[in-house]
Formats: sequence, structure tokens, C-alpha cells
Amino acid sequence: MRKYLAFFRLRFSMGLQYRAAALSGVITQFAWGVMEILMFRAFYRADAEAFPMTFQATASYVWMQQAFLALFMVWMMENEIFNSITDGNIAYELCRPVDIYNMWFARSLANRLSRAVLRCMPILVVTIFLPAPYGLMRPVSFSAFLLFLLTLFLGLWVTAAFCMLIYMTCFFTISPMGVRMVATSVVEFFSGAVIPLPFFPDGFRQVAALLPFASMQNVPLRIYSGDLAGKEMWQAVSLQIFWLFALTFIGKLLNTLAMKKVTVQGG
Repeated sequence: MRKYLAFFRLRFSMGLQYRAAALSGVITQFAWGVMEILMFRAFYRADAEAFPMTFQATASYVWMQQAFLALFMVWMMENEIFNSITDGNIAYELCRPVDIYNMWFARSLANRLSRAVLRCMPILVVTIFLPAPYGLMRPVSFSAFLLFLLTLFLGLWVTAAFCMLIYMTCFFTISPMGVRMVATSVVEFFSGAVIPLPFFPDGFRQVAALLPFASMQNVPLRIYSGDLAGKEMWQAVSLQIFWLFALTFIGKLLNTLAMKKVTVQGG
């Protein structure tokens, strides 16, 4: 366990050094958040009663999504890992007395957390002072805030576990681009990254809520805004835990198969 914690600390401290990139990311996310909220505002003015969430809850959903973008966006994967698989540098990784899956998982968590730490505070501090209903609302209760933090980290682990599936799948393909593009598109649509899941029709939403993608950002962001509560909330948290273990098990199984078939070309 110590060696994987060492990988985590190393990657986390390395990620904190990219402050200029974080600043540009904050500016981009502010601009994107403003555009999204103004778009939703136009729809709400047409017929506010047609929407399942209040406008302030939707605005808070958008701001929290932008603040913690690095935790949940599947497209924020490590090109270094993909390159090591395709160009043969995986041979150096195999020489280390570590488990590839655990090492990459620790690196993925560290990279996402370091990016989120640098970007989240400026967004949260500014948006909480924006006038209602455009700003970030405060948590509906202290218990909801604590549960938000718990599900936030569960969502991060589910996202990292899903990304590990993509990494492991690339051992069985010629190029990772196809798998990466399809996976990114599917996750963004079904996780609520483009449109919050409550905005979809009931039948589709009920099916989407059972998929692992809904356990990423959909659950913590809706808990924070108070849109997800009661029995439905506890079911969502249970699904987060289930998908965390299920995706990790499948990822480790693929890792075992990949290590038996991996071939490094060249001399």
C-alpha cells in the first residue's frame, strides 16, 4: 500500500505545479458556466413549471459541475498511459514490482484531485456571492453537505474505475482513439454532463439512473442542490458503492487478461 500512496503523493504534488494551466481552466469554466446558465434561464422564462428542478438548483448544479470538472470528466485521461501501451514503454512499467492497475488507479486519482484543488476554490468563492438565482446556493442542510462530500469522492472513484476500464481495453486494440471517443461521448450524455438527468423523460431517466455513469457527477451535484433526497437518494448512494466495486472488479479482471497477452514489439 505504501508504494501506491507514494505514487499518489508524487502525482498530486506534480499536478499542483501547473498553476497557469489551472488559471486558464478557471477562466474557461467561468465563461462556460455563464453561457450554460443564461441558456437555461431563457428556457425557464418560457415555462418555469415545465422543469423538474428550480432555476437556482439548476444554476448551482452548473457551478458545482464547473468547479469539480476535473473529478468527473472522462476525457481528462492521461495520454502518458495510452502512449506507454501503444509505443511499448509499458515494458518499463512491467519491470516494476507493482500492480499496474493499482499504480495507474492511484495516479488517476491524484491527477484529478490536484486539478480540482487548483480550480475549485476560485469558482466556489466567486459564484457563492453572485446574486440569486444565478449564483451558487448554499447546501440545503449540514447533513446534505456531508453527504455531498461523501458522494463526491464516491463519484470520483467510480469515474477513475471506469477510466481504468478504458486503459485496460486498449491492450486489446490497435489504437485507443476509437474506444476513447466512444466512451467519452457515452459518459457525457448519460452522466448528466450535458443536460442534468432530471430533465430527461421519466422512462429514459429511470434507466439512466441505474447505469454507472449516473453515479459519477449526477448524484453529488443533485444532493448538494437538494434535488435528490429521501429514498431515491439512498438508492443512488447504494448504486455508487455497487458500481465502484463492480467496475473495479471488471478492471482488475481485464488487467489480469491483459498481462497474460501483452506483447512488446522491438528489440
